[in-house]
Amino acid sequence: MNNYYIYIMTNNSKTLYTGVTNDLNRRVYEHKQKIIPGFTQKYNITNLVYFEDTSDVNTAIAREKQIKGWLREKKIALIESVNPEWKDLSTGWYD
Repeated sequence: MNNYYIYIMTNNSKTLYTGVTNDLNRRVYEHKQKIIPGFTQKYNITNLVYFEDTSDVNTAIAREKQIKGWLREKKIALIESVNPEWKDLSTGWYD
């Protein structure tokens, strides 16, 4: 059974990026190392502040689209419901 992850990453300015992946560890690493050019590289988005998982790829994609459609305030409320201090949830993953 596969897992799919919907995740939100940020930077020191709290710029938000929402994505979906089937390998959260690899994908966060790619963001942190700026391996893939684009928004997260340009804005130094390296901190994982929220994620959820599902076994259904269609559910994951729909959820990502749902979150991306939300106003910033609602995304912040989602993050702070599980991570009120905006800690990097991937701290220690790559030590």
